[in-house]
Amino acid sequence: MAHDLVIRDGLIVDGLGNEPFHGDVAIDGDRIAAVGAAAGKGRQEIAANGAAITPGFVDLHTHFDAQAGWDPLLTPVSWHGVTTALFGNCGVTFAPCKPADREFLAGMMETVEDIPKDAILNGLSWDWVSYGEYLNAVEKLNPAINVIGLVGHCASRFYVMGERAIEEDPTEDEIRRIAELAGASVRDGAIGFSSNRLPGHVLPDGRSIPGTFAKSDELAAIAKAVGQGGGILQFVLNYSKIDDEMALIAEQARNAGTRLLFSAPLIPAEDGRTRYAGAIAAMQAEGIDVAGLTLPRSGGFLSGLKTDILFPTPAWRELRELGFDARLAAIRDAEVRRKLIEETRDNPQIAEGAKQYFWLGDEDRPAYTRGPEQSLASLAAQAEEQPVETWLRYMDRSDGLALFHVRFFNHDLEAVSKFLEEDWVLPGIGDAGAHVSQIMDSGWTSFMLSHWHRDKGHFSLAEAVRKLTSAQARILGLNDRGELEVGKRADVNVIDVGRVAERQPQLVHDFPGGAPRLIQKAKGYLATVCNGDVILRDDELTGARAGRVLRNPATCG
Repeated sequence: MAHDLVIRDGLIVDGLGNEPFHGDVAIDGDRIAAVGAAAGKGRQEIAANGAAITPGFVDLHTHFDAQAGWDPLLTPVSWHGVTTALFGNCGVTFAPCKPADREFLAGMMETVEDIPKDAILNGLSWDWVSYGEYLNAVEKLNPAINVIGLVGHCASRFYVMGERAIEEDPTEDEIRRIAELAGASVRDGAIGFSSNRLPGHVLPDGRSIPGTFAKSDELAAIAKAVGQGGGILQFVLNYSKIDDEMALIAEQARNAGTRLLFSAPLIPAEDGRTRYAGAIAAMQAEGIDVAGLTLPRSGGFLSGLKTDILFPTPAWRELRELGFDARLAAIRDAEVRRKLIEETRDNPQIAEGAKQYFWLGDEDRPAYTRGPEQSLASLAAQAEEQPVETWLRYMDRSDGLALFHVRFFNHDLEAVSKFLEEDWVLPGIGDAGAHVSQIMDSGWTSFMLSHWHRDKGHFSLAEAVRKLTSAQARILGLNDRGELEVGKRADVNVIDVGRVAERQPQLVHDFPGGAPRLIQKAKGYLATVCNGDVILRDDELTGARAGRVLRNPATCG
């Protein structure tokens, strides 16, 4: 009997951390039919020729809520082996939403996540009110990969309180209604509830987004309602008050009685551990199921002549208003160049910031691991230049294509490697779909394999893949994905581990209205299969859109 698809002669990495072994994987429909030896031929076959066969990767922190409306291929993560993406993180979502509130939610997403408001308003159907209806709308888009969503605190609070949601506390009745709304959203398919406590995430008028300063009684009511439906809790914290914040989310995990997920950028402690260590140990001792996401490399902005991450002086602001060709011509004009350098000369803020600028190089693979001796500050000192002078020289010689990675968290890669070893820490927070013209960290899955496994040998292939697959699927309660086992869903990658890597970021203008965004392709992915269909071959998407909207398995089966 022929199978629908057979992947022949690969190194099977099952996603559970077991020792890899050579064999075949057979697929019938959207299920794995055989692992190890495939009886019979396949109607379609992929020759792995010893390449790794892994489960599809799971990305627990994306913001595809808007992009799904005009890019159902869900790039860039679909270039990097991801077959399931969680959106709705950080408290910002487009549902629930009354028709009169659409512009408010779009404006909020623009300022918090750098997704153009016009693209949001014009690129989505907006034919929903409830969260379940929003998922129905996404389902109609036929995404290339699986998506699963969190319902956001901001939208839920604004739905109940209107403008008062921004700066006022809810009444007892409003708390009840917000909690009921969150519970209903989970019953309608949301995998859980997300909340954002970072004051720097603001509305267009500069005020912090709704829910930022929510008190424990409101959060407790929401947590209980979400937990009753088996929904998870996701938080972004106020990291300047980390001890208080960890206590707060632990209390909400107790109220919910379910899994807790939060963004965990590395915050070192004086004792050589991290600021999270004590709180996490206490949670685990209590039986709280907690997981934190951290980027497996430094995260940061991209500064270059094509991006708007430039320097803060009048001449640089004038340069920022120009198109790329005009910018390139301007920096090659002697008088303009002199002014750009003079305005920033001996500026202590720029001199200090230059220590976190790192050239990504001119090879196909970006250099994310350069040390302090290769920072923009060091390059400038070696050349006896001002940092801005060096930056301009790199732009000139590359015809404006050079990019500098401006690191703002996870600076110490050695410390990051140890942090990733923690049993509660998973790689993630690439923020795909957000900060689209400023940041491109979405290729983190490829970095995990290329740097931490292949280049450094810090993680075995089995462990690296486990952290990208079953360990992430478990957080979502997806028992049928993240593993290569007979009967599980056929989300599968075929990867040349010797070649896998991120490629250089590029700026494109493919959002509605020609708005810009950064993308990043990958290499080394021989194939990606989603629900049994081949969606990528030899690093290029096939155009197949085999993904599904996955709804909360606790309430929607």
